[in-house]
Amino acid sequence: MHAEGAPGPSSAGSPESPEDRTYFRQVLGNFPTSVVAITAAMPEGPPEAMIVGSFTSVSLDPPLVAFLADRSSRTFPKIRDAGRYCVNALASDQEALCRAMAMRGSDRFDGIGWERSPLGNPVLDGVVAWIDCELVEVVEIGDHCLAVGRVHALRSESVKTPLLFFRGGYGDYFSSTSVLLDRLVGW
Repeated sequence: MHAEGAPGPSSAGSPESPEDRTYFRQVLGNFPTSVVAITAAMPEGPPEAMIVGSFTSVSLDPPLVAFLADRSSRTFPKIRDAGRYCVNALASDQEALCRAMAMRGSDRFDGIGWERSPLGNPVLDGVVAWIDCELVEVVEIGDHCLAVGRVHALRSESVKTPLLFFRGGYGDYFSSTSVLLDRLVGW
């Protein structure tokens, strides 16, 4: 049912079933997502990192954020066990860094510049912003885990545009009059 005057089903035909995984992913690909690197210092050994495209704010009081991790991830259990992490909002010029950190079995920090956050987690050089968190809850939902973190520290680092994932590709697809105005005014 649709409101009077509102468009009905698209001219491409009736809606497809969400059970068709390929079609489901194709449609959801029309919703751009920011790309973030979740980083964590380990008690022993090198830091860990994973790339996610499902980060969101949750609450202002208390300050909470969340991301989704695939349940098959080999990195997420390590980050969960560390109990803290840093969300690094990658900049539009960091696609190569994103791809390097997304590779399995590699030293994800090889050749990557970073410094420690207040909680000791890696803050990557050149990011748009970062948020340092303590993990407060993990909820298994479908084939993912929702990781909720309490924010301890955060900072905007640059006026660069964020790296986005859209329709199966990475890029800087963001065009906004407010961003242009901010650049002209010098925000």
